Amino acid sequence: MQLRYNYRVYPTPSQQIELARAFGCARVVFNDGLRLRQQAREAGEKYISDGELSRRLISEAKQTPERAWLGEVSSVVLQQALADLNTAYRNFFASISGKRKGRKMAPPRFRSRKDNRQAIRFTKNSRFKVLDNGKLRLPKIGDLAVRWSRSLPSEPSSVAVIRDAAGRYFASFVVTTQQDETLPPVDSEVGIDLGLAHFAVLSDGTKMAAPKFLRRAARKLKRLQQNLSRKQKGSANRKKAVRKVARAHTRVADTRRDWQHKLSTKVVRENQAIYVEDLCVTGLGRTRLAKSVHDAGWASFTSMLEYKAARYGRTFGRVDRFFPSTRMCSACGLINDEMALDVRAWDCPCGAAHDRDVNAATNIRAAGQADLNDRGAQVRPGLVSAPRGEAVTHPDAARSTRGVEGIPVLRGRRGCQTGRQDAGSSHPSTSRMDAARSSAPARPPTAACPATVSGLTSATQPVQPPGSWATR
Repeated sequence: MQLRYNYRVYPTPSQQIELARAFGCARVVFNDGLRLRQQAREAGEKYISDGELSRRLISEAKQTPERAWLGEVSSVVLQQALADLNTAYRNFFASISGKRKGRKMAPPRFRSRKDNRQAIRFTKNSRFKVLDNGKLRLPKIGDLAVRWSRSLPSEPSSVAVIRDAAGRYFASFVVTTQQDETLPPVDSEVGIDLGLAHFAVLSDGTKMAAPKFLRRAARKLKRLQQNLSRKQKGSANRKKAVRKVARAHTRVADTRRDWQHKLSTKVVRENQAIYVEDLCVTGLGRTRLAKSVHDAGWASFTSMLEYKAARYGRTFGRVDRFFPSTRMCSACGLINDEMALDVRAWDCPCGAAHDRDVNAATNIRAAGQADLNDRGAQVRPGLVSAPRGEAVTHPDAARSTRGVEGIPVLRGRRGCQTGRQDAGSSHPSTSRMDAARSSAPARPPTAACPATVSGLTSATQPVQPPGSWATR
């Protein structure tokens, strides 16, 4: 398995100048290659190959007075810049042809010196080396002081030097682990219901409070942004203010990342199988919950769980986002109508009393186990196609808000257009992600029976006949 290890580096002022020169040369070569291919396309010429691009923009360009300064940096840096361009084009072509799954990729764009992130990459061909004294030797740059937080598990195959928006420098090593890191097997399996009031609720009843790192730093960020707005554009004081704002944001991001790493490692070590819900974070980003959703960082947390489970020999699974984990009774399988957001506990006609989030986590665990079950056990209803008017997501779905445990939530309306709703019904967006299923396919009821939800009587629908569920 290939892993990436990041370390903070502290270049001297002269080394910072050399790094800036390398960043600029790599950026120029990348932009020249992009411009050359765009011009060839506009002229109706054939696609310029990777080798031809390297010969014209590096080998021949160094011999011209206009690009003679490209020889002041390592040629590997320039070759890797073109490799990034070629990768961007391949991803773009694979996306538009349908070979690459997921969201459509945009064509490569020009790089700018004003980009918040600048990076160069060295491979083994450049003969970079980690010295015995702990410094990192890079060609035509020098020996960089590295703060080693831990040792590398193996010899690195490449290293990237990165400068972020806060002016910090990092060395990112790519290593391949050969040793077996499989953890001893355990008996417990867990389903995780992610939310906002509680960041994660486990199927065993454990609730982890949401740290809300961005909300806690909002006052300081507001003051820094106000100071920035008063600075004259183009002045040195404005650059200093921009740097302060960037440092405040990086502090929030670093704190969140550290907390998520510790939590994900704990979950992976204590459970043999982990199941989560496949949420549409992009759709949630179009609602009034967007700030809280991005502050929570669900996508990064689930990505950590996935790669750590693969690394340590655990099982990881994602449950379909349209699975009604909140409204389904984990005891009998009865599916209730859409619940109000303030309903945190409800009673099923079968006699089971449920906590909203714990019940959802329990259903996620059962659905994940069914997807990976060789016997094909069915624990959830079959798929039903959604009405045409309910199969889309609209960015303006919110019309009014209501607070749940200190967090603003949505009450939308559903109808022929997304974000509209018949009178008397409520939007399923909750503090735990019901908004992610704002475009979920409706499941038409076959019969109705009363169910008591927090002392109120509402109509419910029985479980639909089990359908054919493909193994995810």
